Amino acid sequence: MRTGIFVVAAQFPGREAGRVLADAVELVVAAEEAGFDDAWVAEHHFMSYGVCPSATTLIAVAAGRTTRIGLGTAVSVLSTQHPVALAEQAAMLHHLSGGRFTLGVGRGGPWVDLEVFGTGLERYERGFAESLDLLLAALSAERVSADGEFFRFREVRTVPRAPLRPLVACTSPASVALAAARGLPMLLGLHVGDEEKAAAVAAYEEKAAAVAAYEEQAPGVAVRHVAAAVGHVADSTARAVRELKESMPRWLGPGLAGYQPVDGRPRPSRDVGAYVDLLTRIHPVGSPEHCAESILRTADRTGIEHVILLVEGIGEHRRTLENVRRFGAEVLPLLRGEPGGAGSPPGGLSSPPAPVSG
Repeated sequence: MRTGIFVVAAQFPGREAGRVLADAVELVVAAEEAGFDDAWVAEHHFMSYGVCPSATTLIAVAAGRTTRIGLGTAVSVLSTQHPVALAEQAAMLHHLSGGRFTLGVGRGGPWVDLEVFGTGLERYERGFAESLDLLLAALSAERVSADGEFFRFREVRTVPRAPLRPLVACTSPASVALAAARGLPMLLGLHVGDEEKAAAVAAYEEKAAAVAAYEEQAPGVAVRHVAAAVGHVADSTARAVRELKESMPRWLGPGLAGYQPVDGRPRPSRDVGAYVDLLTRIHPVGSPEHCAESILRTADRTGIEHVILLVEGIGEHRRTLENVRRFGAEVLPLLRGEPGGAGSPPGGLSSPPAPVSG
């Protein structure tokens, strides 16, 4: 298993955004010290759900504070950025971090961000494939140009370049098909359980096989998908669940309300209490043994052997740091079959960490 943390920079009521961002960097440092394989940072705009508007900037700060841990964006929103500019940032992070950086990208949503940044609803609805292909070209080619619907410019030299293979956040059949057609790993989100994740992997493999057959070539290098989950450890499963049910609604209520559509469509709504109940049931929330069993069960059911854990659900920075350290001391050894753990994981799932990119 490969295990990371997933940092959204969650702003609980009463917390100042600048302090939340500083604490987010400290979480990455703590994750490295605790033995996690990687740390992933989310991008959000104009909302308390997450107060990090530039995942690449926070990753750059974290890269200077760490030496070993892998670093990634989960995700950088491609619909509100120029793909070549994002490729330049990613290449810089690759080189300056010593190859520890992985770029994750996503389509985003029909939010007001599209209006503020001037990219528009049309690019969100029709332009993701074009944006992704331009990003891939800017990462891999010595020179890049564009003559599409949304991007047109003369040929320029790409400086610097980096051999990065991005992940794609997949929340729909269309994004699964696009990731498979390009041979890119998927990032699957918190809101779906093992059954939905397994279905996405199966759909991906079916599409990838069809593409390979059409092109008369092998599918290529092994794809390592990533699954996001909530992670919270306590002395007992009952206590861990109770703590998150008490704390998470204070963040998720106002946080999810911050999603503002750019057009007249209804704002998405969710029963926060029911959502927290779902998250605590399907994710590693519980005793150390329960958390390890949950992660390994997901790997067995889905074939995904890389999980990233949202560890901020308790809402207090000191307790969040304690959560990270307890996962490192009490859960990671169980996943890896290390001395002090409860033996080797079933099914031979434990394997040495391997980078997602490159």
